[in-house]
Amino acid sequence: MENDAQSRLQLARQIGAALLARLLINTSRRFIYPFAPALSRGLDVPLTALTSIIAVNQFAGFLSLISGPLSDRWGYRSMMIFGLGVLGFGMLFGGVLPSYWAVFAALVLAGAAKSIFDPAILAFAGTHIPYERRGFAVGILEMSWAGSSLLGIPLLGILMDQGGWRAPFFVLGGGSLVCMVVLARFLPRPHASKLGHGGPAGFLAALRRIAGEPAALGAMSFVFCVSMANDNLFVVYGIWLEKTFGLSLVAIGFATTVIGAAELLGEGLVASLSDRLGLRRSIILGGLFSGAAYAALPAMGASLPLALGGLFLVYLTGEFTIVGSISFFTEIMPEARGTMMAGYFTAASLGRVIGALMGGPLWLSGGIWAVAAASVLTSAAGLVGLLWGTRRFRPPPAASSGPV
Repeated sequence: MENDAQSRLQLARQIGAALLARLLINTSRRFIYPFAPALSRGLDVPLTALTSIIAVNQFAGFLSLISGPLSDRWGYRSMMIFGLGVLGFGMLFGGVLPSYWAVFAALVLAGAAKSIFDPAILAFAGTHIPYERRGFAVGILEMSWAGSSLLGIPLLGILMDQGGWRAPFFVLGGGSLVCMVVLARFLPRPHASKLGHGGPAGFLAALRRIAGEPAALGAMSFVFCVSMANDNLFVVYGIWLEKTFGLSLVAIGFATTVIGAAELLGEGLVASLSDRLGLRRSIILGGLFSGAAYAALPAMGASLPLALGGLFLVYLTGEFTIVGSISFFTEIMPEARGTMMAGYFTAASLGRVIGALMGGPLWLSGGIWAVAAASVLTSAAGLVGLLWGTRRFRPPPAASSGPV
């Protein structure tokens, strides 16, 4: 009994350390969005020069298709520490050399660090957390995403106001190095016999491995579609609020906090409910409710409180669905979890890129009704892919997952 308590305490420390590391990575990845004007003034470059960094970073997710298989071969702990090292180097480089190209490199490296770290930490969770507790653990880890917008970015705003635009680069870079030491201290080293056998080496080998698994293909089609539906709306919700209600930039910024709160609640619901409902059933229910929320959104534009409530529901159900799917998909290819999560994040990145590209034309052609209809259809397509791909999936016996 005492050994069980010690194991739980050790695992709680590991999850806590990983949560802090992901909070730093997600904040580093996202802070360019609200602070692009301040960075453009500090660097004396046009705002379009900063938005080009955002565009390049959208493609950083494709790096995970290389880093994921490597984490299966080299160890999840090693790849997490390496990802933090990439982030620390990039942030400090951008802070020490206050030039546009140094900041460009720093922020692109932040995207690369996320693509290295995320498949590894989720594969680590899939390996060390029993399946019947997977939703709880992944839900806690995913709170770092909402936490970056509700906590990390506001703190960086205060820091920039007091210390200038370069201050966040030093704090995030230094924090990353501290997290490297903490993770090295708390995460267990894998047994040498387990390294080098987990996943395929190389981009093409990873593609072949995933293509041979119907459940993996269903998972990727699902996350591709729901990510496309999400970003299709995300790129136009601001102009919808502005045109419909005449909101100022400050008021639209408040709407973003509503989305952050919805994401946090969605992650909390995954942590508290998904294991009881069953992970696959949770995703299906989340997808159905998410589609319904997209469908109802245009009709909720009759008043600002209704519109904000509609956005809250869209991002609450969307986050519940996506985070629940991450928990479930860690068990799709248990012998190569890093490779599976690499495919997952690659499909999500591609979906976000396409969704961002289609949102503007849909808005111009049919307004919020066209945008919402497209999100409903793509969400439905994702559910079909999920049901097809995982129709033969059976969860592992209770408590079958353990440290390796």
